[in-house]
Amino acid sequence: MKRLLDLALVLILTQCSWGSHFDEPQSYGPVKDGPYIFLENNELKIKWVHNDILRKGTITEKNFNKHKKRFGFSFDYSDLKLTFSAEYCHHQCHKPADSIAVLADIHGEYDIYIKSLRSAGIIDRSHNWSFGNGHLVIIGDVFDRGDKVTEVLWHLYGLEKQAERAGGKVHFLLGNHELLVLEEDLRYVGDKYRRVEEISGTSYYDLYSDNSVLGHWLRRKPVMMTLSNILFVHGGVSDEMVTRKMSVEDVNRKFSENFSSERDRLSCSDEELYFLDYDDGPVWYRGYFTDTTFCESRIDAILDFYDISHIVVGHTPHKTIAARFGNKILGADTGMMYHRPGEMLLYKEGLFYRAYHDGTRVRIN
Repeated sequence: MKRLLDLALVLILTQCSWGSHFDEPQSYGPVKDGPYIFLENNELKIKWVHNDILRKGTITEKNFNKHKKRFGFSFDYSDLKLTFSAEYCHHQCHKPADSIAVLADIHGEYDIYIKSLRSAGIIDRSHNWSFGNGHLVIIGDVFDRGDKVTEVLWHLYGLEKQAERAGGKVHFLLGNHELLVLEEDLRYVGDKYRRVEEISGTSYYDLYSDNSVLGHWLRRKPVMMTLSNILFVHGGVSDEMVTRKMSVEDVNRKFSENFSSERDRLSCSDEELYFLDYDDGPVWYRGYFTDTTFCESRIDAILDFYDISHIVVGHTPHKTIAARFGNKILGADTGMMYHRPGEMLLYKEGLFYRAYHDGTRVRIN
């Protein structure tokens, strides 16, 4: 109930300013979506929807370039296979980086996402990595609302490989909407993807099953991480998480170990896991911006526990990047789901900046 009331409050505040654009019917014409790639009997099976028609095939090393050209992939055949042998790191405490770029709550808005990356110099005109040894952090909620979720996911999947080869890094943190899909809670899935379900004969949940490339890749993403002296998390870290002494590793392990290839529901019989996936947990918490009693001493206690200086979050939309308590808290969700151009948060040599779509940057004091 508290989660619903909290969400209602945020929606009221944001709709008064921007309107409820994501609730308006979207016209997308004949459906084009995909691809979705699955590992079945050690073969890579592919299916996609083109103009309301389901297409299927098998990907081999020999024919991969044909598919790569068709879908604009920026990765290799070997990358697809390696997805299923990648190890999961629960620790997620990374070495300092001089340059960090942050985007939150993309919600299927592929065109705005691409423009944000290009204007900030993260990618070039061909949408390839151009950020050198910099780090790009996506703070969750790529899913739902918009109608180009698949495009964003595949671009991030490829960009991750390109960044690693250039000495950089792409970090994708799970938000509440990723967890909703992986828990088979599809209440926010848009009309386009409901149509994809009908055409493909496959539920949206199963399109991201553990034997799918994207589904397997997502299940090995963390909920929390630290980089330099910053903690990144979709919703936030509540006082109760500190009271329970929940480390970054503890939180990531708790979520990842409860993803099953047969059923990806969080077990309500596990009280700690139930807490983590509710209002005061890391993907749903909004207290930094909705709790009028939240004060600097409370955030200092959280910062001290995790031994960091800043927390960067998404989840709660703002018209501009929100900075609280001398940049101890930064809210990076600037309303992309409302079709706003938004801002990208940049961190360079210890300073935070707002990066606008025209390429300008303004320091956040």
